[in-house]
Amino acid sequence: MVFTSPVERATPDRLADERESLTQQLDLHRATLLRKLDGLDDEQLRRRPMPTSGLNLLGLVKHLAETEHGWFVRIYGGLPEPDLFPTDGEPDADFRIGPDEKVDELVGQYLRTCERARALVAAGGLDDVATTPSGARANLRAILVHLIQETARHNGHADFIREAIDGTTGH
Repeated sequence: MVFTSPVERATPDRLADERESLTQQLDLHRATLLRKLDGLDDEQLRRRPMPTSGLNLLGLVKHLAETEHGWFVRIYGGLPEPDLFPTDGEPDADFRIGPDEKVDELVGQYLRTCERARALVAAGGLDDVATTPSGARANLRAILVHLIQETARHNGHADFIREAIDGTTGH
Protein backbone atom coordinates (compact mmCIF):
# COMPACT_ATOMS: atom_id res chain seq x y z
CA MET A 1 0.00 0.00 0.00
CA VAL A 2 1.29 3.45 -0.92
CA PHE A 3 1.39 6.13 1.78
CA THR A 4 -0.56 9.38 1.40
CA SER A 5 -0.01 12.11 3.98
CA PRO A 6 -3.11 12.74 6.09
CA VAL A 7 -2.17 16.40 6.65
CA GLU A 8 -1.84 19.43 4.40
CA ARG A 9 1.18 21.69 4.59
CA ALA A 10 0.10 25.30 5.23
CA THR A 11 2.23 28.36 4.59
CA PRO A 12 2.84 30.19 7.87
CA ASP A 13 1.35 33.66 8.29
CA ARG A 14 4.32 36.02 8.12
CA LEU A 15 2.42 38.65 10.12
CA ALA A 16 1.47 36.32 12.99
CA ASP A 17 2.27 37.08 16.61
CA GLU A 18 5.06 35.25 18.43
CA ARG A 19 3.03 32.23 19.58
CA GLU A 20 1.40 31.73 16.18
CA SER A 21 4.74 32.15 14.39
CA LEU A 22 6.33 29.45 16.53
CA THR A 23 3.45 26.99 16.36
CA GLN A 24 2.89 27.54 12.62
CA GLN A 25 6.58 26.92 11.91
CA LEU A 26 6.49 23.69 13.92
CA ASP A 27 3.32 22.57 12.12
CA LEU A 28 4.95 23.36 8.74
CA HIS A 29 7.89 21.10 9.58
CA ARG A 30 5.63 18.37 10.98
CA ALA A 31 3.64 18.31 7.72
CA THR A 32 6.83 18.47 5.64
CA LEU A 33 8.10 15.30 7.32
CA LEU A 34 4.95 13.38 6.40
CA ARG A 35 5.05 14.71 2.81
CA LYS A 36 8.45 13.03 2.46
CA LEU A 37 6.63 9.70 2.81
CA ASP A 38 4.01 10.41 0.10
CA GLY A 39 3.86 7.83 -2.67
CA LEU A 40 6.20 5.31 -1.05
CA ASP A 41 5.26 1.78 -0.10
CA ASP A 42 5.96 -0.03 3.16
CA GLU A 43 9.24 -1.53 1.96
CA GLN A 44 10.58 1.83 0.87
CA LEU A 45 9.60 3.45 4.16
CA ARG A 46 11.16 0.88 6.46
CA ARG A 47 13.64 -1.38 4.71
CA ARG A 48 15.77 1.02 2.71
CA PRO A 49 18.21 2.51 5.16
CA MET A 50 20.47 4.90 3.29
CA PRO A 51 23.30 5.86 5.62
CA THR A 52 25.37 3.25 7.40
CA SER A 53 23.52 4.07 10.64
CA GLY A 54 20.40 2.41 9.18
CA LEU A 55 18.32 5.59 9.35
CA ASN A 56 15.10 5.48 7.30
CA LEU A 57 12.04 7.68 6.77
CA LEU A 58 9.76 5.76 9.10
CA GLY A 59 12.46 5.82 11.79
CA LEU A 60 12.47 9.61 11.59
CA VAL A 61 8.71 9.68 12.16
CA LYS A 62 9.06 7.35 15.15
CA HIS A 63 11.92 9.38 16.65
CA LEU A 64 10.07 12.68 16.27
CA ALA A 65 6.94 11.22 17.89
CA GLU A 66 9.08 10.21 20.86
CA THR A 67 10.83 13.60 20.91
CA GLU A 68 7.54 15.55 20.91
CA HIS A 69 6.15 13.24 23.60
CA GLY A 70 9.23 13.74 25.74
CA TRP A 71 9.43 17.51 25.48
CA PHE A 72 5.79 18.53 25.37
CA VAL A 73 3.98 15.80 27.31
CA ARG A 74 6.53 14.65 29.85
CA ILE A 75 8.77 17.67 30.40
CA TYR A 76 6.53 20.68 29.70
CA GLY A 77 3.21 19.03 30.59
CA GLY A 78 4.74 17.26 33.58
CA LEU A 79 2.71 14.15 32.86
CA PRO A 80 4.25 10.98 34.34
CA GLU A 81 3.89 8.85 31.23
CA PRO A 82 6.34 6.24 29.97
CA ASP A 83 8.24 6.60 26.72
CA LEU A 84 6.14 5.86 23.64
CA PHE A 85 8.76 3.41 22.42
CA PRO A 86 10.82 1.85 25.22
CA THR A 87 14.49 1.68 24.31
CA ASP A 88 15.86 -0.41 27.18
CA GLY A 89 18.63 2.17 27.51
CA GLU A 90 19.84 1.59 23.97
CA PRO A 91 20.89 4.87 22.33
CA ASP A 92 18.99 5.77 19.16
CA ALA A 93 16.65 2.78 19.50
CA ASP A 94 13.71 5.11 18.79
CA PHE A 95 15.03 5.50 15.23
CA ARG A 96 14.82 1.76 14.51
CA ILE A 97 11.71 0.06 13.14
CA GLY A 98 10.74 -3.37 14.39
CA PRO A 99 9.28 -5.96 12.02
CA ASP A 100 5.89 -5.78 13.78
CA GLU A 101 5.63 -1.97 13.63
CA LYS A 102 3.17 -0.74 11.00
CA VAL A 103 3.39 2.46 8.96
CA ASP A 104 -0.16 3.58 9.76
CA GLU A 105 0.32 2.92 13.49
CA LEU A 106 3.58 4.89 13.69
CA VAL A 107 2.24 7.80 11.62
CA GLY A 108 -0.96 7.72 13.70
CA GLN A 109 1.09 7.86 16.91
CA TYR A 110 3.05 10.80 15.52
CA LEU A 111 -0.16 12.67 14.60
CA ARG A 112 -1.75 11.97 18.02
CA THR A 113 1.39 13.13 19.78
CA CYS A 114 1.49 16.33 17.71
CA GLU A 115 -2.16 16.98 18.55
CA ARG A 116 -1.50 16.52 22.28
CA ALA A 117 1.49 18.84 22.00
CA ARG A 118 -0.63 21.49 20.26
CA ALA A 119 -3.19 21.33 23.08
CA LEU A 120 -0.54 21.65 25.79
CA VAL A 121 1.11 24.58 24.00
CA ALA A 122 -2.23 26.32 23.43
CA ALA A 123 -3.07 26.05 27.14
CA GLY A 124 0.28 27.37 28.32
CA GLY A 125 2.25 30.59 28.32
CA LEU A 126 5.48 31.08 26.39
CA ASP A 127 7.21 32.08 29.63
CA ASP A 128 6.08 28.95 31.51
CA VAL A 129 9.17 27.13 32.79
CA ALA A 130 9.70 23.38 32.91
CA THR A 131 12.60 21.38 34.32
CA THR A 132 14.25 18.65 32.26
CA PRO A 133 15.32 15.31 33.78
CA SER A 134 18.89 16.66 33.92
CA GLY A 135 17.70 19.61 36.01
CA ALA A 136 18.02 22.23 33.25
CA ARG A 137 15.22 24.76 33.06
CA ALA A 138 13.55 25.80 29.80
CA ASN A 139 10.54 27.95 29.01
CA LEU A 140 7.87 26.94 26.51
CA ARG A 141 9.31 29.37 23.95
CA ALA A 142 12.69 27.59 24.07
CA ILE A 143 11.01 24.18 23.85
CA LEU A 144 9.08 25.27 20.73
CA VAL A 145 12.24 26.61 19.11
CA HIS A 146 14.06 23.38 19.98
CA LEU A 147 11.31 21.25 18.40
CA ILE A 148 11.27 23.45 15.30
CA GLN A 149 15.01 22.96 14.82
CA GLU A 150 14.84 19.24 15.66
CA THR A 151 12.06 18.62 13.14
CA ALA A 152 13.67 20.81 10.48
CA ARG A 153 17.03 19.05 10.96
CA HIS A 154 15.42 15.65 10.49
CA ASN A 155 13.53 16.94 7.46
CA GLY A 156 16.96 17.58 5.95
CA HIS A 157 17.81 13.92 6.59
CA ALA A 158 14.46 12.96 5.04
CA ASP A 159 15.32 15.01 1.93
CA PHE A 160 18.45 12.93 1.32
CA ILE A 161 16.80 9.61 2.09
CA ARG A 162 13.83 10.33 -0.17
CA GLU A 163 16.06 11.45 -3.04
CA ALA A 164 18.06 8.23 -2.73
CA ILE A 165 14.87 6.15 -2.88
CA ASP A 166 13.20 7.59 -5.96
CA GLY A 167 14.87 10.86 -6.93
CA THR A 168 12.13 13.08 -5.45
CA THR A 169 13.49 16.42 -4.23
CA GLY A 170 11.99 19.60 -2.81
CA HIS A 171 8.88 17.74 -1.78
